[in-house]
Amino acid sequence: MTDADLRAEAHDLDVTVWVGKGGIEPVIDECNDQLAARDLVKVKFLRAARGGTTVEDLAEDLAEATSADLIETRGNTAVLHR
Repeated sequence: MTDADLRAEAHDLDVTVWVGKGGIEPVIDECNDQLAARDLVKVKFLRAARGGTTVEDLAEDLAEATSADLIETRGNTAVLHR
């Protein structure tokens, strides 16, 4: 599938992982479990998680930690694919 196909498929997905003030470390295992169960996972970064960094940076770090591909970031939401 192309990135455009994955973005279109992710459009109707609900957010299933929320990253809060604890950062990405506490959600890595949950994200891995969800990526194993399905191909796409939508992640929402709450204001407390962002601190002084951007959503793009946090999403890239989470994608690297879970060995997933970052498909898209839009606003405070990212889509990961494995």
